[in-house]
Amino acid sequence: MKGTRSVIWDAVTHFNDDDGWAMASHVALSILMALFPFMIFGTALASFLGANAYAETASHLIFDTWPESIAAPISNEVVKVLTVERGGLLTLSVLAAAFFSANGVEALRVSLNRAYRVTETRAWYVTRIQSLLFVVVAVLVIMAISFLLVLAPLALKLARQFVPWMETLISAVDNWRILIAAAVLVIGLIVSHLWLPDGRRKLFDVLPGIGVTLVAWMAGALMFASYLKEFATYVSTYAGLASIMIALVFLYIVAAIFILGAEINAALLKAAERAKTDQMPGK
Repeated sequence: MKGTRSVIWDAVTHFNDDDGWAMASHVALSILMALFPFMIFGTALASFLGANAYAETASHLIFDTWPESIAAPISNEVVKVLTVERGGLLTLSVLAAAFFSANGVEALRVSLNRAYRVTETRAWYVTRIQSLLFVVVAVLVIMAISFLLVLAPLALKLARQFVPWMETLISAVDNWRILIAAAVLVIGLIVSHLWLPDGRRKLFDVLPGIGVTLVAWMAGALMFASYLKEFATYVSTYAGLASIMIALVFLYIVAAIFILGAEINAALLKAAERAKTDQMPGK
């Protein structure tokens, strides 16, 4: 218990002393600004490659992990943006969208470097290329999922026909949106913690913070949604800007939780290193 309290205290104090609240604001705003460019770039690339179901799949994967009251207004605007006809893939606007969507990845990188208490040693163009690759890979993953989901109804129909005794499992799989969105979220967190910040970490090193992030994400989302339902006055205060302000506040909460998860991992690594040093001969 003493060790647990020490780790939590180390994580919280470092988060506070190293401008964690300000970094959460930076991450939240960067993600919100990167959201529409990412969807525009992804839709253009998917259309070029023939993945017509990309827009719907991407909308579900991104927003199904948000409370409905927060996600609905933003997802509606995303659908409007994605239904606008555009030119070919290699246009200036689409390339600019790819660049700005990579800024969201860069914001995550900066916050993770601070949380893990490391200084970025890679050249700026290396990290920028990595961020662009992250964006492209994310688009390709969503495209692959959209292709698979075209076959999902047929597979479920055949499963119900030939293995009806597995109806409980089939019904769970049928609710693909929540399951896949949760899986994509977990994989995204693992990839972010392992490869975005400078230095090397093992999978076991990042799992505790990811677990804390997931639990706190769900709790924070539920509490914020309840707050909006019972007490919030955003609509009367911000009028037409209410949906954007609600999304920004929610992303701020999520960003703070994300950074704090990395802080916990860093505190655990620091405690493990200190324990190893204490066990050395002569100590």
